[in-house]
This record gives sequence, structure tokens and C-alpha cells, in this order.
Amino acid sequence: MSLLLKVLACGVCAGDIKSFHGGIRIWGTSDADRYIDTPVTTGHEIVGTVAEVGEGVTEWAVGDRLVTEQILPCGDCPYCARRLRWLCTRSAVFGFQHVCQGGFAEYVLLPATAVNYRVPEGMTVEQAALVEPIACGMHAVEQAGIRHDDVVVIAGLGGIGLAMLSIAASHMPRLLIGLDVREDRLAIGTEFGADVVLNPLTCDLPSAIRELTDGLGCDVYIEASGSAASVTQGLESLRQRGRYVQMGVFADLVTADWNIIGDGKELTIIGSHLSGLTYPAVIKGIAEGRIRTEGLVTHTYPLSRWREAFETAEKGDGARKVLLVP
Repeated sequence: MSLLLKVLACGVCAGDIKSFHGGIRIWGTSDADRYIDTPVTTGHEIVGTVAEVGEGVTEWAVGDRLVTEQILPCGDCPYCARRLRWLCTRSAVFGFQHVCQGGFAEYVLLPATAVNYRVPEGMTVEQAALVEPIACGMHAVEQAGIRHDDVVVIAGLGGIGLAMLSIAASHMPRLLIGLDVREDRLAIGTEFGADVVLNPLTCDLPSAIRELTDGLGCDVYIEASGSAASVTQGLESLRQRGRYVQMGVFADLVTADWNIIGDGKELTIIGSHLSGLTYPAVIKGIAEGRIRTEGLVTHTYPLSRWREAFETAEKGDGARKVLLVP
């Protein structure tokens, strides 16, 4: 009961770039611990139109627009049974495994266990292509358990990080701080909800955060940059009993002073993997205008210029979310 999807657009994720460069997180150290199953077509931030429906499919018709979750769950492991499919023990992410080739193509096959959602009328292709990354960001904000009296820091203001500011701001924390090393991203951070924006390259970040919090530090630090330096900054910037959420994906192994976590501050370390169950909320939030998307998509390239698209996403000034279109 699969679907053949004609791809309308597919976003370039930081994970795509890191896998292209050969980070150990994706490529492992040998065939035994390698996650990526090459050769494979990459891309998992997919929006498209149904081109063909498999036998027995009744809920979809040719011409329907949809987005699909980045994960292909098995549907019957203990995690899937408990509605924790993003933690499925036999899962695959589109664009990394043969069983679910990715969206940097004209067409992509969605297997029977793919989790698909209808794109509402009026939602643009660009907005629909943002559902996957924003859903990952919303799950990280969920994991943080933000309260009204919290000082919240979001590190990394790319497309996901900016959307996370918008989502975190809806929780009305006492203070919301955005971090990035690119001035163009900081310039737009306040438009997405940040009360303060800081560049870790131009200030002593832990000191700057303590100055804003009566010397205590922040309550929540959400790491969305995938930068090893951000881990150290986050641990040092948190107050005692603060909450650290790891959402960004690192290309290689990262070291940290674990004494800060335990003997020093008694921190809570929380992981955030993929998008949880947030797709419906994100689609609703975008459709109703509660989640800002204006200004997130900055570049669109045809598939033939994929290398330029990757370079722009990685290094281009002003780049937030880059799309590839067939």
C-alpha cells in the first residue's frame, strides 16, 4: 500500500551536509557501525504530490499534496506499540537507507509504513517543506518543558532555530535568548521572538548570560547548532539544576566536562530525537499563522545545482533554509 510521490521540493538539512562530508555520526568507523546505506538518494524534508497509489490505498488519491515524516517506522516494535515511533528499533530515515530513498529526486516511493499528512489548501510549497525541520524543533522545545519563569537559550538560529524561537516564545518565558555566530541570523532573531540575541564569538557567553540573570545563569539551554563548542558554552551558562536539551546533530564525537553536570550543578540532560508526534501541531500552527515561516526559506535551487545548494546551506551569508526542486 505504497505511494509514489512527485517531489515538489525537498529541504537541505544540516544532516545532509554532514553526511556528505563523511561525519562519523553517519558513516561510522566501519561497515558494522555505519548508519548510511550507500548508494542512496538523500533528502528527508519532503513535500510532494501523489502521482500513483498502490493497491488497497483508499485515503490518498492522485493529485493530493502531502508531507511525510522523515522516519520510516516498522510499526510493530515495542516503541511503535507505545506510540513512540520516532524511537523505533528498526526505523530508517528517508535518504539514508535503501528501503526509503530520499527526496532529492523527481519522484520518491513512500512505503506502506510511511507516516503521511495532507497539506492544507492555501499552504505554499515552501511552507510545507518547512514542516519537517520545524517539527524537529517543536519536539526539542517540548522536551525542554519551558515554564513562564524560565530564562531560555536557543543556540543556533538557522531555519529550525528561528522557528524554535517562535514556538518557545508562545510559552511566554521570562527571557528568551538566541545565539548564533552569523550576524545576519542574529539580526532576524528578535523578529522571531528573541528578547536578546548574542554572538558567542564576540562575547564571553556564560558571563553575558549570568549578567542577564542576576549572576545565576539560564534555566534552559537548547543546543540546535550541532557545534561542539556550543556544548561547553551551554553547560557553563546553565544555572544549578538547569535543563540542557541536545537537538543539534554533531558530525563527530564531542567531549564535555561531566563534573559540571553532576558534582557541579546537578543538571538535567535531555535528548531530542527527530520530531516526536508534532507534525499535526506544526501543520496547524503554520496554517493558522501561529508559527512564523516568513523569511525562513532564503534560497531555492534546481536539482542540477545541488552542490551549489549544499555550499550555500553550509557557508552562504544570509542562508537559512535552502530548498532543492526537481
